[in-house]
Amino acid sequence: MSVFASLHEAQAFLEQHPDIEMFELFILDNNGVPRGKLLHRDELLAVYASGRPLPSTILGLTINGDDVENSGLVWEVGDIDCRAYPISGSLQRMPWRLIPTAAVQVSMHPTEGLPATVADPRHLLAKVIAGLNADGYYPVMAAELEFYLLDQKPDSHGRPQPARDSDGGRPRSTQVYGLRELEQIEPFLADLYSACKLQGIPARTAISEYAPGQVEITLEHRADALQAMDEAVRYKRLVKGVAHKHGMSACFMAKPFDDLAGTGMHMHVSLADAEGNNLFASEAADGTPLLRQAVGGMLSTLLDSLLMFCPNANSYRRFQTNSYAPLAATWGVDNRTVSLRVPGGPAYSRHIEHRICGADANPYLAAAAILAGIHRGIREQRDPGAPVEGNGYAQAKELLPTDWLTTLRALEGSSWAREAFGSEFLGVYLAVKRAEYRQFMGEVGEQDWRWYLHQA
Repeated sequence: MSVFASLHEAQAFLEQHPDIEMFELFILDNNGVPRGKLLHRDELLAVYASGRPLPSTILGLTINGDDVENSGLVWEVGDIDCRAYPISGSLQRMPWRLIPTAAVQVSMHPTEGLPATVADPRHLLAKVIAGLNADGYYPVMAAELEFYLLDQKPDSHGRPQPARDSDGGRPRSTQVYGLRELEQIEPFLADLYSACKLQGIPARTAISEYAPGQVEITLEHRADALQAMDEAVRYKRLVKGVAHKHGMSACFMAKPFDDLAGTGMHMHVSLADAEGNNLFASEAADGTPLLRQAVGGMLSTLLDSLLMFCPNANSYRRFQTNSYAPLAATWGVDNRTVSLRVPGGPAYSRHIEHRICGADANPYLAAAAILAGIHRGIREQRDPGAPVEGNGYAQAKELLPTDWLTTLRALEGSSWAREAFGSEFLGVYLAVKRAEYRQFMGEVGEQDWRWYLHQA
């Protein structure tokens, strides 16, 4: 794991930003929800010098913020304070805030943060990366996130609706790769790119996606996979903050509309050697034998880790035929109908695009599952079989499960996952997901009334 930030980093920031009044300290929980505290300027240096206590329960909460009593982080440990320390490079100004504010991301200390350390998703990713490094492999990664820009006010039926364009209208039609659609949100994009530049987040190409109000912006790959996921986490917070400033809401929900495209998080990955050379690089379109072993490993662990790619009940609504969301454990070369795609391009750029994750996935956990699968494939020299050519939807022999409970049970019963992620982490994560499942299934809502109120 990268070292925690030095006190000098905070001192230099305070000198360079004398106007900053508040500091938002946050840690990312297993649902990808940032949780933390708002500190005054004079409290910052103490965080860097000796950490900041956070309750053990903070990493064992449901997505709605409820304690999970059997997570092992509540009554058994007396909701003990666990010390978290700042991540190097995470102290950044938040230019969209009215009060001059900066944010600092923290992670649990390996020993002072116990027992919550075992549930810290960033620690899990660092552990998986360290395992690959020990065998001479250095993962290179990037995240590609889709999101919807929504109006902060629902429509007359109480449902979410696309945000207004700069001309006052609403996007009603799907214009894939439409340039006018990007022009209509230019004020938002200008502030977003400016904020990304200020925070050192490598935001690149913007695309109008497959639904009204849906946008995708790619992040540049990083030779440090942990850094790449740190940036993905901060990018999501940044998008939401800038959207709010513009009177909009940025939505990373996997399937916010039943009749429109879902939102995904495509993960790009390759392996380098200690000198930074791409071990997947090949003139062959399907890459090197090592690349194919990596694909084989990811395919063999796909069901076991699907809950970490698609963590919520809504995540599974995204999986529909001919929707560009994959439906089976398949791979192919430059083929968007499969789960694992090897994009075209020059030999040096050869890599794998993992297309399964919803935009609601925790980047740390998704990356950890991807890399652990790759490591298994290499160690066991897994053969992925022949790549799919043509329509992968039509050729799928066995579909992925499209319900939450099946994937929860798959992870729960996986001996591979227990070895790769550890029993302590899985104990907390599965306790949280089981609690959410019970709560979700026990809630009666609008769909129940519409379907059954007068018919049953």
